Amino acid sequence: MKKLLVIRFSSIGDIILTTPIVRCLKKYFPECEIHYLTKQAFKPILKANPYITKIITIDKRINEAIPILRAEKYDYVVDLHKNFRSIGVRLALGGKSSSFPKLNFKKWLLVNFKINLLPNIHIVDRYFEAIKSMGVKNDNSGLDYFIPEMEPSAFDLIPESHRSGYVAMVIGGKHKTKQMPVELSVRLVKEISYPVIILGGPDDSTEGSIIESEAGNQVWSACGKLSINQSAMLIKQAKVVITNDTGLMHIAAAFKKQIISIWGNTIQEFGMYPYIPSNKDLYRIFEVNGLDCRPCSKIGFDKCPKKHFNCMMKQDINAIAMCTSKMWEN
Repeated sequence: MKKLLVIRFSSIGDIILTTPIVRCLKKYFPECEIHYLTKQAFKPILKANPYITKIITIDKRINEAIPILRAEKYDYVVDLHKNFRSIGVRLALGGKSSSFPKLNFKKWLLVNFKINLLPNIHIVDRYFEAIKSMGVKNDNSGLDYFIPEMEPSAFDLIPESHRSGYVAMVIGGKHKTKQMPVELSVRLVKEISYPVIILGGPDDSTEGSIIESEAGNQVWSACGKLSINQSAMLIKQAKVVITNDTGLMHIAAAFKKQIISIWGNTIQEFGMYPYIPSNKDLYRIFEVNGLDCRPCSKIGFDKCPKKHFNCMMKQDINAIAMCTSKMWEN
């Protein structure tokens, strides 16, 4: 095996969940070039990965990358996205390829009829099915995340009051039904007696500012102020990470942080919970069980379809704060 291609177009968390595959392929085929095909927007989260020889990106259309990919003459293609576009790439390139069981029909049954036929297996272990025939096995070392050495430091930006230790609280996310309402976030940080750094993207800046102003000096909002790699720096140095089901949760898992994961409309049974095989005691999941509407989606919505948003509104804020204190003292 001289050269192989791994495909995963998006998103942050899903790409990070493929990193054990990349690492184990490189360990099994140390002389092999490993190329990775993804969207241009997600290149920063892979560019420092030492197991990847080359990152090939697409901007809008997959066709723009096909001539480049054909010229590489890959010995094998590992498809970890398994959608029409990735299958199109495999067909365009020809040759040997494999993918993994995506289980979309079983997810559909669970979302629409609450019939759970999903196997009790993490998505990472399902990804390994794609390379099982190659003899590559999981080394159980967990996820990888590498911060580029030249990335500007995020620590120069944080207040002096937070430099001796802090809780990182991730409020960002692509879908609102995965995010805690701002009033609950305010309640939570008020119950935490430690410095808190709020993390999120530019779209979360307003919510971050509200939490910061309502909670006082112990809270600093970094929403919209940092790159993804700078956010990863702050995750890496946090004593505890409070996060919803989003990409930064998986970055925290890669750094084997103590994680409090707060779940809304999605559920663990989809296999996307924090992946830390060496120490599953590092994370605690908070979810509201017993709701007949949950999961309402395998991904998420902009607002609750039932309008009550009980999967977040009924979260036990006091219990989350107590768990934060316990983890801080560990």
